Amino acid sequence: MKYVSTRGGLAGASFANVLLDGLAPDGGLVIPESYPSIESALGGLVGADYPEVAFGVLRMFIDEMSDADLRAVVNDTYRPGIFTGEGVIPVERIGDRWLMGLSSGPTLAFKDVAMQLLGRLFDFELTRQDRQIMVLGATSGDTGSAAEQAMIGRSRVSVVMLSPYGKMTPFQAAQMYSIDEANIVNLAVEGVFDECQDIVKALNADAQFKAAHNIGAVNSINWGRVLAQIVYYVWAWLRVGATADTEIDVTVPTGNFGNVFAGWVAKKMGVPIRRLVVACNENNVLDEFFTTGRYVVRATEDVVTTSSPSMDIAKASNFERFIFDLLDRDAETTASVFSGLSPDAPYVVDPDVLAGTGFVSGTSTEADRMATIAGVYTDHGRLIDTHTADGWHVASQHIDHGVPMVCLETALPAKFSAAIERATGVVPPRPPGFEGIEDRPQHFTVIPPTTGAVRSHIEALNGTA
Repeated sequence: MKYVSTRGGLAGASFANVLLDGLAPDGGLVIPESYPSIESALGGLVGADYPEVAFGVLRMFIDEMSDADLRAVVNDTYRPGIFTGEGVIPVERIGDRWLMGLSSGPTLAFKDVAMQLLGRLFDFELTRQDRQIMVLGATSGDTGSAAEQAMIGRSRVSVVMLSPYGKMTPFQAAQMYSIDEANIVNLAVEGVFDECQDIVKALNADAQFKAAHNIGAVNSINWGRVLAQIVYYVWAWLRVGATADTEIDVTVPTGNFGNVFAGWVAKKMGVPIRRLVVACNENNVLDEFFTTGRYVVRATEDVVTTSSPSMDIAKASNFERFIFDLLDRDAETTASVFSGLSPDAPYVVDPDVLAGTGFVSGTSTEADRMATIAGVYTDHGRLIDTHTADGWHVASQHIDHGVPMVCLETALPAKFSAAIERATGVVPPRPPGFEGIEDRPQHFTVIPPTTGAVRSHIEALNGTA
């Protein structure tokens, strides 16, 4: 398996190289030359446990590791000591749909499923190449803590994580800022997530700076993140669709398009997924696109602060991979589209073309979230977080009782306690070890939302300022 850039400046790259580099050198996103077919292998995976399914999927995309090494990494990642959910990723029936529990990892969010694997893959590859790497990332809430937890104690990896100052919940902020490790640095940016992400992309696109500081990425711009997420779409079908010998629909709360893009890849590989339901909050750029065919990014000042903050995003950075596929992998046109995007220059697609992709979408508002959280608790005795509630609400608009609907859980309710209590009057319980996390000493530096500020901070860290 070889990898290319969505903008044409990278071809024939190995998984090992794209894993560590993150963003392609031309500013595009890395993607496989083609998607392998999994159809003939699905039957053999029925009844397999999660590590075995993960190995089977990852093996299709990773050539450099031996079977023994890849199995060792997978088995060390997806085990009870890391994930507390039954069978690693539980899938349970709740009313008229299924809920896939992705939030039983160390930081209580779905990002752990990919980050824990990524940390171990980094360790393996950096040791093999005898290299060090500085991971530069941006987070709207959950990516940061998941990445930092996955990289704690890894001597060959340091982390510089950008987060929007004051835009996360106190629990989310404490998960990151209370970490006191020499290889973890938190920069709180006086802006919104999109500005953080733009800075990360700008510094990754600066080849000289990137090489000088050995910069890599753990955001979903890193193909390794998407790859790990493909696995649980296969798992969803094996747990729900295979038993009924049918296709499934999957609803995904998303702002950055990484999680649902993994579902698109699974569908392209032949996993029997009929529809992918894109669930947005008030920052509904993606819903607008799938409804009208117009992709209109929004200005920073137009980003709405909501109670599902991990989706408070106006520019979906992973969207470029999907458009690359939609354009029949025309790298020149893709580069033109994404180099020229602005609030005043939308990208327009014929809605009839979109209709054939299997994507549908919807928007959930604050009132929808609160009513959904309350309703699920009243009807089923189950607390769900605000992002999962956005997905649950939008899924309700698209349920076809002839096709099972799987909703992806994105985080545990404890991470968004104030909103859950407001909706239900109930304070969500915290897993052991998270009591009083907001009261712990915090370690972060507040900086302006400029590339220069982050560049200077990295240079100072490495003694090159």
